[in-house]
Amino acid sequence: MKYIDIHAHAYRRPLPFVTQFHTPGELIGCYDRYGIEMGALLPVVNSEIYLPQANEDILDMVQAHPDRFFAFCNVDPRALINRADAPLDTVLQYYKNLGCKGVGEIMPNLPFEDELVQNLFRCAEKVGLPVTTDGSDRVGGDFGLCDAPGLPGLEHTLQRFPSLQFIAHGPIFWIELMQDPPAARKAVFRTDGLQHGTIRKAKRIEEGGVAVELLRLFPNLYGELSDAVGILKQDEEFAIRFLTEFQDRLFFGTDSCNSTCNANYQGKLWFDALHDSGRLPEEVWKKICRNNAIDFFRLDLAKA
Repeated sequence: MKYIDIHAHAYRRPLPFVTQFHTPGELIGCYDRYGIEMGALLPVVNSEIYLPQANEDILDMVQAHPDRFFAFCNVDPRALINRADAPLDTVLQYYKNLGCKGVGEIMPNLPFEDELVQNLFRCAEKVGLPVTTDGSDRVGGDFGLCDAPGLPGLEHTLQRFPSLQFIAHGPIFWIELMQDPPAARKAVFRTDGLQHGTIRKAKRIEEGGVAVELLRLFPNLYGELSDAVGILKQDEEFAIRFLTEFQDRLFFGTDSCNSTCNANYQGKLWFDALHDSGRLPEEVWKKICRNNAIDFFRLDLAKA
């Protein structure tokens, strides 16, 4: 079975700063190497992380390779008029009409409950596009929406916008699988190639923490697993229970960023191993790694 990746990045013309994003051709090479049929391209528009790219670049790459990519759009919440009443829904509807299937990766270094950010979520809910974000545990010197331990900002957002489909991504969310997450929930953002280093690991996840509670409480919360695998591998008994319980709302993703491929595709090898050993039920594996994406994004592909 070939996988579908719901979270990847590519630049039409990569620049030699901070991180070496791959070209679409290099990403396709990674996909061919690891058995991935199609992936979502998420534009980077927030200057905290790199140099912003146009949604049109994503659309051009998808148009050139329609059998390998589908598009997300993105907009900085400060866009247009830098106010909480900015008509960002007009922007999002424009790109939805052009075929974009989601919004993200949203990662300005603002508080999660900043009203500019909340306005972007409101507009995405109005237009009917799912969103995905990255996070931080600090404001300043990093990228991503800042949320406190226990994710109150995310919880309030899910309460406030019950029709907004929110695809959780990034270490700030997935570290909350642990009942007692480390005080530093994300390693320090460095300038030498975005090497974030490491954070303390838990010995066992046991029954899970806030992330599990939120998934149980909010049916509009989904999960993209690229940053979850490193945590789930620490306690595979918990991982199997978790993947099985939420099998209908989890997606495979790589967060693939550069042509070296290897680090971003370890999750794919882990899922292969879980399936091949018989530890992960066949139907769960098929849903998470392919079929959920086809249904959720209405892709014109055959299910496994």
